[in-house]
Amino acid sequence: MKIVLAYSGGLDTSVILRWLRENYNAEIICFCADIGQREELDGLEAKALKTGARKCVIEDLREEFARDFIFPMLQAGAIYEGQYFLGTSIARPLIAKRMVEIARAENADAIAHGATGKGNDQVRFELTAAALAPELRVIAPWREARFRELFPGRAEMIAYAEANKIPVEASAAKPYSSDRNLLHISFESGILEDPWFDASGPEMREMYKLSVAPEEAPNEPEFVELEFADGNCIAVDGGKLNPLGVMETLNERGGRNAIGRVDLVENRFVDMKSRGVYETPGGAILHFAHRQMESLTMDREVMHLRDSLIPKYSTLVYNGFWFSPEREALQALVSNTQRNVSGVVRLKLYKGNIIIAGRKSPKSLYDPHIATMEGSGLSTYDQTDATGFIHLNALRLKVRAALDHLSS
Repeated sequence: MKIVLAYSGGLDTSVILRWLRENYNAEIICFCADIGQREELDGLEAKALKTGARKCVIEDLREEFARDFIFPMLQAGAIYEGQYFLGTSIARPLIAKRMVEIARAENADAIAHGATGKGNDQVRFELTAAALAPELRVIAPWREARFRELFPGRAEMIAYAEANKIPVEASAAKPYSSDRNLLHISFESGILEDPWFDASGPEMREMYKLSVAPEEAPNEPEFVELEFADGNCIAVDGGKLNPLGVMETLNERGGRNAIGRVDLVENRFVDMKSRGVYETPGGAILHFAHRQMESLTMDREVMHLRDSLIPKYSTLVYNGFWFSPEREALQALVSNTQRNVSGVVRLKLYKGNIIIAGRKSPKSLYDPHIATMEGSGLSTYDQTDATGFIHLNALRLKVRAALDHLSS
């Protein structure tokens, strides 16, 4: 049997690699998508081979991730439950897509992942596989009783890794898991499972990788200008950048100013609440700046229509339906709304805060001659017209009030 395993080199997938080989008598091909993990990829191939893989494929998908996944999602203004920038959610369909392609190229019988039976990632991986390669078998060790009997928790996995000399970052002293990519890094489980636990305290500062604490950020604000074209950021401070360059630059700028930290209790697709801590410096800046550009250039009714779809779009991404016809239909609408979202936004970054410092656009719908409260000779807006406007909008309210008066 030949299995393609989504491999990160972390605790779960390192243990699962060895377990799959022994329990399925299988040849394991590890796949790791480079989507911005940086130093986490160091020595990964050697580690996979040493742990028992026949082959380890590591591919740089950072540009595709930024261009085809992060940027379209940001155009949609997507944010789950008003807080989560969907960093893990948006990465899974790309990873699963490439796994499917490798499985076909290698004539593999199945793909496997290390997502638990309590999480969202299992759904995201498997819905993508169902959409792109329904003929492939999917193996999820955490949903097998024999696996859970051997590893009822992370403590047993850590002990197994130590006993089998499998190097992993997790330890009894650092009992939480993390997942990093170009958009964010997430932390969950272990000591973070207590929602009363303060993850921003001094004793937790070593956990964070992408940002400094607000207390350690510079005492002077940092200004940054973002140029947009058709809803996508194409330049930072006048320097043209591709989507990958934009993300890397803004992660650095935001991180040193403590931007993008989020600590939330969210509703998982599998119908439980979970606590997660996230760092999304570049994504937070882009999300804020994009909205500011839209406020200047997007028609009111178009904006309100798109905004009404944000919860739906965000939930589709969160739940793993990236490769679904409804998400693709929503994306087509979003793309249409972005045709005039072009111009420059100036921001002030200061100790965890993103503050608007200016916006301008050649396609601006803001007309100071109309909006001004000063006297104007323009006939575009006659304040007298507001009388009739209010009368018409008040008509149904007056009818209802009259009816209520008769009934009382």
